[in-house]
Amino acid sequence: MGLNDSSPGAMRNGRGLSDQWAESVVVRPRTTERHITVHKRLVLGFALSILTLIIVTAVAVVLSVQFEACGTRDRDETTGEPSSRGPGGSAKLNGGRGERMGEKGDEEVVQPWRNSRLPGSVRPRHYDLRLAVYMDNFTFSGEVSIELECINATRFIVLHADRLEVDRVTVTAEGGVGGRPSNRPGGGVMRIHRHFPFPANQMYVVALHREMKPMRVYRLNVSFDAAIEDELLGFFRSSYTMQRERRYLAVTQFSPIHARKAFPCFDEPVYKATFSLTLRHDPQYTSLSNMPVESSSLSDEDGWLTNHFARTPRMSTYYLAWAVCNFTYRETQTDSGVTIRLYARPDAILSGAGDYALHITKRLLGFYQDYFKVQYSLPKLDLLAVPKHPYAAMENWGLSVFVEQKILLDADVSSSSYQMELTMVVVHEICHQWFGDLVTPVWWEDVWLKEGFAHFFEYVGTDFLFPKWNMEKQRFLTDVLHEVMLLDGLSSSHPISQEVEQATDIDRVFDWIAYKKGAALIRMLANVMGQPLFQKGLNDYLLSHMYSNAARDDLWRKLSQAMRSEGRDIDIGEMMDRWTLQMGYPVVTISKNQSEQLPTYYITVSQEHFLYGEEVRKNNSLQWQVPLTVAVGNTSAVCSESLIWINNKTETHRIGQMDDSTWLVGNINQTGYFRVNYDLQNWKLLIQQLHTNPQIISVGNRAGLIDDAFNLARAGYLPQGVPLQLIGYLPEETSFLPWHAASRALYQLDKLLDRTDEYRLFSDYVLKQVASRYHQMGWPTNGPGTEGNVLQASYQTEELQRELIMLACSFGNKQCHRQAVAYISDWISSNKNRLLNLSLTSDLVPEQDVIDVIIHVGRNPQGRNLAWRYFREKWDILNARYGEALFMNSKLISGVTEFLNTERELNELKEFILSSGVGAGPALPRALEIVEGNVRWHRLHRRQFYQWLRKPPSTTFG
Repeated sequence: MGLNDSSPGAMRNGRGLSDQWAESVVVRPRTTERHITVHKRLVLGFALSILTLIIVTAVAVVLSVQFEACGTRDRDETTGEPSSRGPGGSAKLNGGRGERMGEKGDEEVVQPWRNSRLPGSVRPRHYDLRLAVYMDNFTFSGEVSIELECINATRFIVLHADRLEVDRVTVTAEGGVGGRPSNRPGGGVMRIHRHFPFPANQMYVVALHREMKPMRVYRLNVSFDAAIEDELLGFFRSSYTMQRERRYLAVTQFSPIHARKAFPCFDEPVYKATFSLTLRHDPQYTSLSNMPVESSSLSDEDGWLTNHFARTPRMSTYYLAWAVCNFTYRETQTDSGVTIRLYARPDAILSGAGDYALHITKRLLGFYQDYFKVQYSLPKLDLLAVPKHPYAAMENWGLSVFVEQKILLDADVSSSSYQMELTMVVVHEICHQWFGDLVTPVWWEDVWLKEGFAHFFEYVGTDFLFPKWNMEKQRFLTDVLHEVMLLDGLSSSHPISQEVEQATDIDRVFDWIAYKKGAALIRMLANVMGQPLFQKGLNDYLLSHMYSNAARDDLWRKLSQAMRSEGRDIDIGEMMDRWTLQMGYPVVTISKNQSEQLPTYYITVSQEHFLYGEEVRKNNSLQWQVPLTVAVGNTSAVCSESLIWINNKTETHRIGQMDDSTWLVGNINQTGYFRVNYDLQNWKLLIQQLHTNPQIISVGNRAGLIDDAFNLARAGYLPQGVPLQLIGYLPEETSFLPWHAASRALYQLDKLLDRTDEYRLFSDYVLKQVASRYHQMGWPTNGPGTEGNVLQASYQTEELQRELIMLACSFGNKQCHRQAVAYISDWISSNKNRLLNLSLTSDLVPEQDVIDVIIHVGRNPQGRNLAWRYFREKWDILNARYGEALFMNSKLISGVTEFLNTERELNELKEFILSSGVGAGPALPRALEIVEGNVRWHRLHRRQFYQWLRKPPSTTFG
């Protein structure tokens, strides 16, 4: 165990025995001085001999005990048997976590690999990674040489490795941090006591005989072998069919914790380093990575190709990427000299299916550079379209990977909605080249710092490409804000920043709360600050933390500094901590109160935590700093908005002169992340305004009123008749956004009601609102020159037409059904079904689409019992297949259970969770709460809902 003769245990034993022996001889009687002198010499010699013997014996005993203990632990740790773990820690590289020193300071006490996080005693500076890829048997072998800097003295190198067969390990001392060479004999080779895997934490441990010293550089060399998996994580394989021939490719997916499946590494975001990659493979394939190929050579022995890629900037392991494929490409170049290539199947490239994505990527790089005032950092950007991928795309720096359906566009058959979805995926991934690749969150608890920004800029960047789509001010409301507030209104929600300790906890932070709530909060903050100051703060944030890591406080600090530079002393951190560290959001209730002394009106504003479950609202003390914008209006005009900060549970504010016909509207254009409720008289005035002249209220607020009213009623804050009476104005609505908000709310009710006896009352009421506008808009025409011209189509008109058709067909319009059948028959006979043809030449249903098949069966009332039963029977298979794929399990569970609304189905879900709930994370508890809410709504509100529908139209809410 590296213990030497000066170890505390040996010295204590030696001193104790020699002291006892000395005491026994000095009590002997004295004679003459000469005899005494001789006697002392004899005693001293004898004592030294005995002392030496005792010390040697003690050391031998200690070493034998330690050796036996080490042998026992070798057997335990290589099999990954559990043991006690020390406390976790933060992401700081201070070496203060993990290496717990006891009295002995030996390996029995110091076991940093038993912690879930890396100890931080050493950190990587550079990886030299060399891989040989064997596509004939789907394996690869590799050697990695990692330059390490020692932060705190340690004998252990602990890093990540998962499913790797490690062959050889060496460690050498390189010198000081400044490059001072080592003067040790033997080239600075460090003796390795042992090295072993610790599978419980996906770690690999190298234990040295002597300590590494702080401020010195060491080199760890590891050779290994592994399989190219087929599970879509790590370094995985995929395939496609071309000219009736099956072709294979291999590509990486390392986020969030799967780089360790491809090479030994420090697989946590804070351990940024540079990477030099070399790939060796059969020359029939092309290889790609984050950086351009620096040099290539063909072997004289076997003819294999070796590509050496240029050194990367400092980046986290999960952004490293490579691919081996036989794709072809199209390319373009930006004005600043960045080469952009899109790689895909040769037939897709030949058909031009990648040209659209290539075109907008070039424009987007310029847009982001202008917006952030920070240049794109790499000399090239490759877009790789693969047949299979666990997600829509992955933003690897310089090599972004997309599933084919999210980047290849066939202009002859693609709708504008398909083009919009594809556009937003590309916009999202390009934004990550700054928020994520260049500046990376310190730890996964703040993953929203990159995903929230990328999701927000999906809409900002798409507006740059297509200003007439008006995405950020309109579509953002229904697709982001309204959708995430459904989830965040549940008691099973969680703060956007949440603690993450175990590797198994990381997947759960990649949810719509991180993406959509993150985007909504960033949008709210941008509107509070104003665009110029918001951009200034982002520029400072990116420049200060480029090639490094940042936490939320770093962002708040830079945004606060931007505000203070213009004399606005707002503490962004104090404000935003309420929104990021607390779950949920408030409902802000505005009530008009007339002052008897003054000819003006005052408003009383209160806030409380919005929750769908009425029984869980008690004893709720959460409060937010709410930036409430308010405007007043009447039948002919609306005044300019004013900003009111709400910091307390209840406040009174002066709002200006109003009369009995004046209404209030809050949260102008829904820039804030909260719901707004009013007194019933104000609701009545707003509804009258919508029925007489809806254009007085902005389109964003019309959509917001619809969404708020339906959700407030569902949660019991409003009578059930308020939202139903409100949508009575829809026959006069000409804009897509309010229709879209209404359709989302109506589909939620449809899932609750479509199996009730009185369902026709509801469906007829919906069709009554839809009929006139549906017949006016009609169906798309297929005249010459119009089919497939999606780039020139009027997006808003086409989307409104699509929304009306969906509503009419979904709620039983017979003419709509006949027209739909005719269109489907024509589509099939025209042989334009791209999708069906592919299914005949590839796998029947791609793995990533199996979930959608199950969900769509469940959405049909006739297929719901079948989907629910199939889901329970096949859960073990489905969970094994999709359990590690972030969103997939959650999407499946939500899609299959959201329509359950009877006591019997609720009990079936509870039984299923008890028997099979392990491994699904928060998705099953969330599904249980939603189903409980469905059952509760039937019990508390269904009767009132149908009573209102049975009444003749009136101004009463019921």
